[in-house]
Amino acid sequence: MHIPFSKMHGLGNSYIYINMFTFQLPEEMLPKLARKMADVYTGIGADGMVLICPSQRAEVKMRIFNKDGSEGQNCGNALRCVAKYVYEQGMVRQKQFQIEIGDRLVKAVIHGETSVETVTIHMGRADLDNASIPIVPLHLKPQTIGELLDFGTFSFVGTAVSMGNPHIVFIVDHVSEILLEQVGPVIETHPMFPQQVNAEFVQIISDNKICMRVWERGSGITKACGTGACAAVVAATLLGYVKKNTDITVVLDGGELQICYDEDEQVYMTGSAIEICTGQFFYQDGKK
Repeated sequence: MHIPFSKMHGLGNSYIYINMFTFQLPEEMLPKLARKMADVYTGIGADGMVLICPSQRAEVKMRIFNKDGSEGQNCGNALRCVAKYVYEQGMVRQKQFQIEIGDRLVKAVIHGETSVETVTIHMGRADLDNASIPIVPLHLKPQTIGELLDFGTFSFVGTAVSMGNPHIVFIVDHVSEILLEQVGPVIETHPMFPQQVNAEFVQIISDNKICMRVWERGSGITKACGTGACAAVVAATLLGYVKKNTDITVVLDGGELQICYDEDEQVYMTGSAIEICTGQFFYQDGKK
């Protein structure tokens, strides 16, 4: 089977995009296909696979699969790339439209005249309820904000935020000193997080700039995480490091995002979306 694809990235967070308006894939092959396409040695190489699908609720629907084949709940960088794709392909004509992701509808705003330069995504409300993460055994508390969390051989002060997917944010003195490849998988799969979690380590640079590194659930270390950047700004705001209704620059390994967390607990993310290549992937069914 030859599968047409586009590879795109948002700040180095790259995915393989498949247009399900024009090409259909059986549901049962999607996890295996994501693993095969994302493999850097035997596939195309990416952080995962994104399906651009018809929607009954919005102009377009996005489904995301991590590189391990698990289906993700949300991805800010992928949302910007989907917005760029459907606008530049003429699938939508207006510069403001909605994208369905999970049980959410988010609004995309295109910036640029002849081509898409940046995209703003209205990510919706930040959910601070422990039940939404979920996180245990702190489930008897309504929220986890600035709590000391013990992971056995290490501990960090964390704040839990859901942006349609689960995040635990740690404010640290120097993100460069965090051994992310060691602590990331322990936090992701810790029993405290029964549905696993994305882990963000954040360094405060100023009252309108932070630096962040991320371990993503199902993908590991990535160059950037849009929902993670949103969660980081929410956590930094709750802890008094930055203020609401302010554009906060989030510096990631792959570049910068602008995040605003407003008085209504709504989050807005602005950043780039870049096309890398297009082509056809030759899929052969196998055991992997």
